[in-house]
Amino acid sequence: MKHICTMVCLGLLALFTLQGCASAPKPNRSTEELLADAEQAFRQKKYERAISDWKLVKEKFPSPDISARVELGIADAYFLDKEYIEAAAEYEGFRKLHPRHEQADYALYRLGMSHYKQITGIDTDQTPLQNALTLFESYMVQYPGGKYRDEVKGLIADCRDKQVQYEIYVGRFYVKTGSPKSGLARLEKVLKDFPDMKRRDEVYYYLGCAYLETDQKERCREMAGKLLKEFPASVHAGDGEKLLGRCK
Repeated sequence: MKHICTMVCLGLLALFTLQGCASAPKPNRSTEELLADAEQAFRQKKYERAISDWKLVKEKFPSPDISARVELGIADAYFLDKEYIEAAAEYEGFRKLHPRHEQADYALYRLGMSHYKQITGIDTDQTPLQNALTLFESYMVQYPGGKYRDEVKGLIADCRDKQVQYEIYVGRFYVKTGSPKSGLARLEKVLKDFPDMKRRDEVYYYLGCAYLETDQKERCREMAGKLLKEFPASVHAGDGEKLLGRCK
């Protein structure tokens, strides 16, 4: 009985070993095999394997046509694997090496998206937001009729709204922590730089608070009045009425 069990175990071990060997990449693959293996791995979402094979192609068989194809594949694999810092570096490298390539607009769009995907919130480092906005605006200038124009336009609007949220967050913080002058400077700049923003009600309210704290009651009444007139259904309307009463 022990002998039979041993034979069965050895058979299973051999089977698993053969299966493992079958899935492992073959040594000394040609360019075509490497490319085919990389693309298959990419389709199967085995992004590390795809990147590894594409990098081998770049190292062993450099050529302008293949390099462009491979570099974009590597960038896409990093992006889909949510390795956005690495993806951004690859897309940027592709654009520098192939500025006139037919996929240059796509690379710029994905470069912007790589930074956009790194945005984490209004209370964290805003560098990814600034980078994304700059790149999206650059796309609109360089490719006014580009395939991704409509999506990029929406992304620009979203980035600007996030900028407004951040500025309001900072301005509100200053007002609430006893630094109304600093809050005023921040919020007045928001109102000047983003006159058509959809969060003006919130800016009006906190500007009114800052004006009250700096003994500028007339300006306080002006902001509270604008809030109530332009945004009567705002969540800040009730507080705006109270603020107006305090400004008299």
